[in-house]
Amino acid sequence: MVPSSKEIAQLKQEETELKKLLENFKNASLALDMTRGKPAPAQLDLSIEMLSLPGKDDYKAKEGTDCRNYGLLDGLPEAKAFFAEYMGVTKNEVIIGGNSSLALMHDTLTFAVLHGYPESEKAWCKQESIKFLCPVPGYDRHFSVCETLGIEMIPVDMDENGPDMQQVSNYVKADSAIKGMWCVPQYSNPTGITYSPEVVEQLASMQTAAPDFKIMWDNAYAAHHLSHNKEKVHNLLEACKKASNPDRALMYGSTSKISLAGAGIAVLASSEANIAWYKKYLSMQTIGHDKINQLRHLRFFKNVAGLEAHMKKHAGVLQSKFDKVDEVLGKDLGNVDSATWTKPKGGYFVSLNVAEGCATRVVALCAENGVKMTAAGATFPYGKDPKDSNIRIAPSLPSVAEIEKAMQVLCTCIKMATLEKYA
Repeated sequence: MVPSSKEIAQLKQEETELKKLLENFKNASLALDMTRGKPAPAQLDLSIEMLSLPGKDDYKAKEGTDCRNYGLLDGLPEAKAFFAEYMGVTKNEVIIGGNSSLALMHDTLTFAVLHGYPESEKAWCKQESIKFLCPVPGYDRHFSVCETLGIEMIPVDMDENGPDMQQVSNYVKADSAIKGMWCVPQYSNPTGITYSPEVVEQLASMQTAAPDFKIMWDNAYAAHHLSHNKEKVHNLLEACKKASNPDRALMYGSTSKISLAGAGIAVLASSEANIAWYKKYLSMQTIGHDKINQLRHLRFFKNVAGLEAHMKKHAGVLQSKFDKVDEVLGKDLGNVDSATWTKPKGGYFVSLNVAEGCATRVVALCAENGVKMTAAGATFPYGKDPKDSNIRIAPSLPSVAEIEKAMQVLCTCIKMATLEKYA
């Protein structure tokens, strides 16, 4: 969006005050970090009891497995049952991983590049080109995985219902080199959008030129509601089965922002055929993931209802932080029509759009004044936002007081950058 002449005139009236504010911020020697969606210490404290679980005498699973030893490549049976319920699948459609769902996604694509999927004509690395659709703005680490593996990325616009399905359908019908698509379907990173049922159905049923097209369904925020007004995305695997495309869905989740961020549990849910394919190559990598950690989580949460109750405590920590972001943005940018932002009902981020051509300068000004923001362009493939307007805000780690100060700096920098560009 380009600011109107009226908006620029209003900002010019504030210019002297803006310069004074920036000087004060710089003199205050602030050191605030809004770059990544890390849980705050207060959130990690909610799971502190896990550090003493399962206990030195509690190392056997329900069916008798000694969790201290090797074995069970796909996870403890009771852990599979727990996460099958969490993911909305059967226990035969689940693999329990290590602490990182991103590692599962990376390995899934690496196995495809090296070996191809069961329905692939040949390994992806032996094909002329490999392409992926990337809804934007999106998750930078997804894009990094593609870039590392040499997968060409094609941006797809997002709206309030999810990815633009007309764009998606046109792309996948026309080009057999398009092998997949990234999705963060619930409280999407960074927009907070939850895909509509219609979008899920279209993704499951659309015609694709590639027989081995996959949807990388990173449902990272499935339980991360901020209020009682919860949103829930439809089950992609069920939709794919109904559409006679059961092997299209690869769904990922984890407890990394539920329990302990560095010691969570990741899970892959998919068709039994995909699970068997993944296990074949996983068996070359490990004899089994950390079963003690699986047992620890089972003892702590007990069941999915226990996990959901635990997440209400997280919401109690996070809601005030998101409220503060919206409060300061609304107060300080009320007369800046070219700045818009999301008001998510869950997840970890707020997506902010500033005047075109200004995001990079805004982030640089913030850094000069003691506030680190996610790099401008990070929410787009190759770090290139064609409009240079999107900025991701991560409110989870700082305190409410720190967020208030950081947002004041951010708002001042937005106004100054807009003046510099358009005045």
